[in-house]
Amino acid sequence: MISDSIWIVGASRSGKTTYLAQKFCEFVEINKNNLTSFQYDNKNGQETKNYLKNSHNLADEARVIVLAANEDNRRSLSNQIATLTGGKYPFRVKTFLGFIQDEVILFWPLLVEILNIKAQFPVRLRPETEQELATKLWENDLDEAILLGANPKKYRLVRKILDIFQLAAYSGVPCIEISEILARGLQPEINNLDPKLIKKLLLNWHRWCLDRGFISYGLITELYHQYLLTNSQYQQKLKQRYQIIIADDVDNYPAIAYDLFNFLLDGGAVGAFSYNLHGSVRWGLGADPQHLAKLKNRCRVENFSRRQVQNLADELSQPIVDLITAPMVISSLPKTLKLTLLADDNQMLRSRSQLLRKTTEVIIDGIKSEQIQPEEIAIIAPGLDAIARYTISEILKKQNILVESLNEQYPLISSPAVRSLLTLLTLIYPGLGRLLTRDQISEMLVVLSQNQNSSENQIDPVRAGLIADHCFVPHPDYPYLADVKTFERWDRIGYSATTAYHRILAWIEKQKLEIKNDSLTTPINTIYQASHDFLFNSSPSSFQTLSSLRELLETAQHYWEISTRLNIKKNTSETSTISKFIQLLRLGTITANPYPIHHHGHTRKAVTLATIFQYRASHRNHKWHFWLDAGSPLWAKGGAASLFSANLFLRDRLGKPWTVEDEKKAEMQRLERIIVDLLSRVSEKVYLCHSELAVNGQEQIGPLSPLISACEQ
Repeated sequence: MISDSIWIVGASRSGKTTYLAQKFCEFVEINKNNLTSFQYDNKNGQETKNYLKNSHNLADEARVIVLAANEDNRRSLSNQIATLTGGKYPFRVKTFLGFIQDEVILFWPLLVEILNIKAQFPVRLRPETEQELATKLWENDLDEAILLGANPKKYRLVRKILDIFQLAAYSGVPCIEISEILARGLQPEINNLDPKLIKKLLLNWHRWCLDRGFISYGLITELYHQYLLTNSQYQQKLKQRYQIIIADDVDNYPAIAYDLFNFLLDGGAVGAFSYNLHGSVRWGLGADPQHLAKLKNRCRVENFSRRQVQNLADELSQPIVDLITAPMVISSLPKTLKLTLLADDNQMLRSRSQLLRKTTEVIIDGIKSEQIQPEEIAIIAPGLDAIARYTISEILKKQNILVESLNEQYPLISSPAVRSLLTLLTLIYPGLGRLLTRDQISEMLVVLSQNQNSSENQIDPVRAGLIADHCFVPHPDYPYLADVKTFERWDRIGYSATTAYHRILAWIEKQKLEIKNDSLTTPINTIYQASHDFLFNSSPSSFQTLSSLRELLETAQHYWEISTRLNIKKNTSETSTISKFIQLLRLGTITANPYPIHHHGHTRKAVTLATIFQYRASHRNHKWHFWLDAGSPLWAKGGAASLFSANLFLRDRLGKPWTVEDEKKAEMQRLERIIVDLLSRVSEKVYLCHSELAVNGQEQIGPLSPLISACEQ
């Protein structure tokens, strides 16, 4: 095996990922004899454990581990490797969390043996289910904590504690030591969370999950680092399986990734790692770039200083960074820079509404004059409220310009199709009448009456309201819809609407009969059948509707899997499970786009709308950038992309209090990374979109204010 590991450092779009793909080909070509003839060493004559034989054929794996920072990066790296190798070598690209999750499931029998827990197949908890189960488990302790003033919002308190568990696991801190880190690092006058209470809650959660075979992201991470990676049996198998490491954008990996890579390198593996000095997109979400950077001491460093594609970073980065960090020294920018401040008749835009209107006007003019195509434009903001998303989308839509919101995670219950299917469940299964209203019946009739040959609904809202008022018979256990002829002026409904209504009634009765005669029919089957008969079978549904329906089915599948596991100990009726499922969705905690559907083939001809975090994480690039709300103070803040107490769990400063000076320094570093990274992803022009007043009417004076002032001159 070759032994010269490589540390590739460079900015965005400097060719690091492409170079990694080439290194993969080079590594496997040099070592192809080792890869194809690999067999396990069994000198002692001992047989391999049955669970390793049966669960996975490890000898058939190529001895290469290929990792990416997130799903978008994984797909890009996988495509590049597949293209370069022509499919000659077997390989799998995983995110780091995806890799350790696979390892925990693969070696679950070993964990059962180590932890002395019940042998049952593990079930992964999705975040919303984890939230619900943890809230129920901690209910009594949380009520007491809230009475003592720990936090007025139970939902936020539970999420905060679970996030702390995840951050600790990422940094390699055992669950039992979390309270010590918090006690050292949290300032009592700022936060009154009780570290001892958090320790008690998390240890209870840890034990409760393992007893039932549930694994959350935090638990998966801790199990892998604390129990597998330190186990001699696993270590031996790991060294045998992987002798080549390819890892892209390690500046976005957690600290425990360093421990894994370091172990493999110690075992003789060779690695190729890419690192972006202006990346660290997931800093504040568990990434520890400073700790991962220590890997370069074991590698040959290759600097990618020149970018392979045209962008504005070389021209704009240093002047803008200098202007922001030292505005008193540098008060103006060279006139040649491709930076434009949006204005209306040379007057500064006053309100947010003016800003949104002017931004869309410039985009429309650019597209109509054929200076630019929609897919070459990105609107990027530090935070996007629903009003801005709606306004921009609607104005551009009226001009036949599509808008693609990156990873827009709207509540699943906001979809009329989802609400209608849940209403349908309450009419089919008994005991759910208290969850039903006339308005919900009316909406269901409209949505489920879509014509199979057009996008029109056979029952309009007015007729649906009439039917709901006269035909819906409420009952706590057996609500039902009566025949349309039960009220005198049923002829006002019309033939088309009456036919559609009777079709819905017949479908409901058929499902009731099937459920009565077939004990294997589940609510998941009912949801799928209703989607197929009423929604998929009509005219083509919108992308958003399809995404919502797919997520509803996935959520239902997961929820019933969890319920089945819990019902081993608690004999809960199906009605109760359905009721809890409907109420969980109506809380709005489940989003409709946690696993986005990706388009194949050509890029969608749509303007990209994204937050700074979403845009940087997606690794996209465009010709024109519109930096929305350029005067906002949020440009230097972590916001939703930064978890509570994340700084306490950085490996090189565990438990060290975070001071005001630390925060100021971190904000300036974050702002510099954002500026350089965004400029690396734009090739022609940047528009600064600034209004004097924010959406709440307050004056906007953010960290980019010196840049805005310089552009006014």
